[in-house]
Amino acid sequence: MFNIITFDNDDAAVLRKKASRIADPTSPEMIALVPKMIEAMRLADGTGLAAPQVGLSIRLFVIETGGRVTVVFNPVIIEYSEEKTVSEEGCLSVPNEYFPIERFTRIRMEYQDIEGKKHIIDADGFLSTVLQHEYDHLDGVLIIDRFTLQHSPDRL
Repeated sequence: MFNIITFDNDDAAVLRKKASRIADPTSPEMIALVPKMIEAMRLADGTGLAAPQVGLSIRLFVIETGGRVTVVFNPVIIEYSEEKTVSEEGCLSVPNEYFPIERFTRIRMEYQDIEGKKHIIDADGFLSTVLQHEYDHLDGVLIIDRFTLQHSPDRL
């Protein structure tokens, strides 16, 4: 079972690194990892969990929205809407805190599934927010960074 790394933990450096691409999502290591990540996400009552949050600097996250689990390897956001939306976000790595975060209202993301197949997902609303949040983890960005940036004096 995984411990989820929080931003103030001794192991938090992994949360700040850009994660590495996964050469083979179908490898036995990846196939064994995914159920453990799903279990950790559910036990923490999360909507998503990125590999860096469990100490693995790889481009993988899992999400559960609308009663459906999606496993996302090597995601790339290929399109953003011009419109943005602000919503309250929480994060398992920043426990018990919620911040108003501005995100693109709609995105298009390309990714691989656990069978290595490529998919494109068009997302808006809550799903778009969740995908962008988890994607940020793969680039070493936390919601506290986004909140601070959005509320810096330079932006006013």
